[in-house]
Amino acid sequence: MATIMLAEDEAVLRMLIGDTLEDEGHELDIACDGEEALQKIGQNEYDLIILDYMMPKLTGFEVLQQLKQMDDKKAVKVLILSAKSQHAEQEKMRAAGADDFMPKPFSPMDLVRKVEEMLT
Repeated sequence: MATIMLAEDEAVLRMLIGDTLEDEGHELDIACDGEEALQKIGQNEYDLIILDYMMPKLTGFEVLQQLKQMDDKKAVKVLILSAKSQHAEQEKMRAAGADDFMPKPFSPMDLVRKVEEMLT
């Protein structure tokens, strides 16, 4: 069982992802925007952080940039979810420190496989 931060601004997708990962036995902490995600990341320990690329207040990219400047958080794995699936966007995320990228839309089982892969 892993502790996962999910930052996603779309309520339906947040619920779908949350339910799917909790059904797999993971403990979830949820943020509705980038600012809330960054606050929780600063206060808690996570095995994996899942960030939506386009969120209000702070984007997933901005959260990622700030996260990678926190000495005690640099090693946390980060998965970016985005409808922007162009190769250039993926490379930008990886260069900023993202461990992997998952284009939207995706199936819940594909997400489960990706999460399990990243946690092993």
